Order: sequence, then structure tokens, then C-alpha cells
Amino acid sequence: MVASLEAIEGMFVQWREMERTGLKAAQESVIPTWERTRHFRIYSSQLIPGPLQTAVYIEALLTSLMHRRGLPDDIEEAVQIRVDKQHIIHDGGRRIAVILEESVLRQPVGGVDVMAAQLGHLLSVSVLPSISLGIIPLGVDRSEIWPTEGFFMFDEAEVTVELVSGHLTITQPHEIGMYADAFTKLAALAVHGKAARALITAAVADLDDAPNERR
Repeated sequence: MVASLEAIEGMFVQWREMERTGLKAAQESVIPTWERTRHFRIYSSQLIPGPLQTAVYIEALLTSLMHRRGLPDDIEEAVQIRVDKQHIIHDGGRRIAVILEESVLRQPVGGVDVMAAQLGHLLSVSVLPSISLGIIPLGVDRSEIWPTEGFFMFDEAEVTVELVSGHLTITQPHEIGMYADAFTKLAALAVHGKAARALITAAVADLDDAPNERR
């Protein structure tokens, strides 16, 4: 019981606690977990996930967080740390499986030009040996499983979820198993390879048709 209570106490950390000195510290705090993980499973229904982000996309995201949460401005350092963490996609021996909702491709972050560059980067990294990218098309039958909260799975050791108010870390095996099952079901709905890249290309084309004033 004591062990369970301790686990529960450490599961949730408020953003204001994690980011009290700025965004740099929050980025640094996850480095040990990223470094020891060999199999990443990532599902996102809102944003391109960290390992696949461009520097300018990261800057746009973190700048928005800084203003929204009233944080000190350490954006440049925080962006560099997140970019540095992306070495994992080039390291041998790691597998990064990513499932995105197609809507993620169609939600510009940082403006049209930033998003177009981000989608181009997504196309490039999708062919890396370490990356498995699946995209769940708009309009697919969601009777089996509907969009869920975004989550990162680190091997079979833990799952992290970003909430509006804080950061949730899940370590109980039966709960990790639930996320693993959800990831499998979501992946089954996704298209991969050429079909996934076709969806990205279509999203880029639609961005090209966006009004210039939004750039």
C-alpha cells in the first residue's frame, strides 16, 4: 500500500512546478528517460511529436507555452535541448513508432510557412530505418477506438501524458498494458508507407493554397 501511494504521488506534476524556472529545465528533465529507451511508441491527436519536430516548429510551440503560462524567456536554450534530444532517431538500435491523426497535419502551428517546412521534414524522416510512421485518415471508421489523449510509451517501463494542468507519468504495469493495447488498435487504423506520405503531401498542397496573409 505504501509503495502504491508513493507511485501515485509521483505520477502527476503540475506544469507550474516543472517549469518554475523556465522551459529549459522541463526539457532537460526527460533526457534520462529518452536516453535509456529503445522502443518509443508515440500517439498524437494534436501536434507533431517532439522527435519529429523542426526547430522553428518547436520554437512556435514553446513560445506559445511561455506566453500562456507566464514563464521566463529561455526559449532559445529550450529549443536547442529538444533538438539535441532528436539524435535518438538517428541512433542504431532504437525503434520509434509514431501514430498521428490526419488532423495533426492540417493544424498549422507557427503559420503556413513553418507548418509547410514541418510537413516536409516529416516526409524526410518518415523513411529513416528507425521510424515507423502511421497516419489515421480522416473519415476512417472509429467504432473500434476513437481519438484519445496523446501519449508517449517508453519501452514497457512508463507512459507519459501531457494534460492542460500538468505532466502525468504512468508506471503501473496494468495501465501501461492498456496504453499498449490502445496503441495497437490505433496503429491498425493507420496507413503507412506511401499511403501515409500521400496524406502528408496532400496537406502540404492544401497549405500552398492558403491565403498569403496567413504566412
